[in-house]
Amino acid sequence: MARKIPSLTALRAFEAAGRHGRMTLAADELNVTHSAISRQVQHLEDVLGVPLFEGPKNALRLTDAGTRLLSGLVPAFDQIDLAVRLVADTEDGPLDVSCPGTFTMRWLIPRLYRFQAAHPDIDVRLTSSSKAVDFSRDGFDVAIRVGSGPWPEAADVIPLFSEQIGPVLASSLAPMASASFAGIALLHSKTRLHAWPDWCARSGIAIGHAPGREYEHFYFMLEAAMGGLGVCIAPWPFVADDIRAGRLVAPHRFIGSGQDYVALRRARRHRKSSLFCAWLAMEAQAFTAASEAVLLQR
Repeated sequence: MARKIPSLTALRAFEAAGRHGRMTLAADELNVTHSAISRQVQHLEDVLGVPLFEGPKNALRLTDAGTRLLSGLVPAFDQIDLAVRLVADTEDGPLDVSCPGTFTMRWLIPRLYRFQAAHPDIDVRLTSSSKAVDFSRDGFDVAIRVGSGPWPEAADVIPLFSEQIGPVLASSLAPMASASFAGIALLHSKTRLHAWPDWCARSGIAIGHAPGREYEHFYFMLEAAMGGLGVCIAPWPFVADDIRAGRLVAPHRFIGSGQDYVALRRARRHRKSSLFCAWLAMEAQAFTAASEAVLLQR
């Protein structure tokens, strides 16, 4: 049975206008004129025989028919976009990268300028997530994750570095920090509630039961530590730059957490994702080499 589908150009114009709520914004997105969007929407209304918008031109709103049509078109165009990006093989255009928020802020973004300088035509779009990866459902090209596996079978796994964790605190608190951090608040994050027990068990160092503070996000906890509000357990990649700069100090050694940082890439390799993952591996190798000398001194 043949599909009864109106002009895709008209459907795309209506979808953009309905999603933005204004034809001028739809015109900007599609790089056409306002009148072109208006003509396409009018053509679609003529073909369907129903109005899709109502109200004055400066305050258009969707009709019931427009609302129903838009609810089907948005996911449909999202699916088309995903299908096209899954088979496109080009260095141009956006590269969607998913990674944990704190890792993005503390490690990836401070180094990303080097990739952009080498590949200015690749627009790296970052999304914050630590969820399990499912490339059949998710629309990103590369995912950076920390864990112990197993990793998705339908992904190429690029090892970055093993995670090492240790206690850190502001340099202003260092003079009053005893071996057990007596009198200093222990900071916790909801995303890693067992960080302190894990580090104590692995290091063999007992920590007293000082009053603690809990933060919803890991980066809130790190900012609290930098602000002198207490001491926290942090992964080395998150604090290495701050320790080198003297903003944080680490009175005890960092030890392996049993987890690894990896980059996960769709098995269908695109040049832009291959270039990005190769760059990630190179940056991780340089970071590891620079960190070994520092960590061995602790």
